[in-house]
Amino acid sequence: MNKRLLGKTGYEITEIGVGTWQLGGGWGQPFDDYTADKTLNEAIDLGYNFIDTADSYSDQKSERAVGRVVRSRSERIYVATKIGRRMHPHVTEGYTEKAIRGYVEDSLRNLGVDRLDLCQLHCPTPEIYYHPEVFEWMDKLVDEQKIAYYGVSVQRVEQALKAIEYPNVSTVQIVFNMVRQRPLNIFLPEAKKRNVGVIARVPLASGLLSGKLTLESTFPPGDYRMQYGRGEPVDYDAHEYGMRGEIFGGVDFDKGILAVEEMKKIIPAENFAQWALKWVLMSDAVSVTVAGAGNNKHLKSNYDASALPPLTEEQMEKIHEIYMKYFSKTAHQIW
Repeated sequence: MNKRLLGKTGYEITEIGVGTWQLGGGWGQPFDDYTADKTLNEAIDLGYNFIDTADSYSDQKSERAVGRVVRSRSERIYVATKIGRRMHPHVTEGYTEKAIRGYVEDSLRNLGVDRLDLCQLHCPTPEIYYHPEVFEWMDKLVDEQKIAYYGVSVQRVEQALKAIEYPNVSTVQIVFNMVRQRPLNIFLPEAKKRNVGVIARVPLASGLLSGKLTLESTFPPGDYRMQYGRGEPVDYDAHEYGMRGEIFGGVDFDKGILAVEEMKKIIPAENFAQWALKWVLMSDAVSVTVAGAGNNKHLKSNYDASALPPLTEEQMEKIHEIYMKYFSKTAHQIW
């Protein structure tokens, strides 16, 4: 797989990484250590060297699985984790130095390491970006060698732009895919200019860009996709708003399906998911895109997307036209 530099970190990482939100469970399913370990080992066997996790995924079980597997391997695997979303209620006042230190210590213990490769604030409340002391606390943790580098996982482009005003923010994780294109001309050029690593998450828009869903598709009980994306108004509560921006890339499911059907006329429908990943990688400002995978077939499919030829300028233009047709008046300005 092709590799790219992760901004200021200097880490040379595979341009497609492994996302672990669903690792071994989640989305209505109980966590399964065997499945988690098997998936992670298969990913490393294939050649992935970047894993993105979070302390809130399956209540720290994802971090523990990642740490357990990475420690058992000889390969250099870069692990990015995220902290803060275990906070209940998730409010600005909860972001204290003591709390952040506690989350970092938990992640160190879960991963079984002395220093975190990359620690990201996990979609903090909008007000946090205007609290410089929070970023000063992260600087102190770098000085103390608790973390090597830090970044922020954001919900909106405006938050990403504010985050990189802080000089030691090394990475920004943001939703970026064919139905979530706003970062393309607003945030990505500025991130590249400042040498900030960009981690593009939700590249397949919760399966919407797999090319396999239809207007008749349903989801099992407990699956987050049952709750969001079917035309409901956006709830601006901190948690609900964040979830609404993740599921299906923050767009209405039905409109998303119609857009995908048009996009299938532009890029091959038989391996649409791979081309959706390739679309994200067409931006040289993107350091890595993280895709979840529940089995070896998905891991291999995602991995092979790196070797696809570039999309043509005409294909890129037509995909953007379809995006604007369906989302310019609804989702574009929200995110």
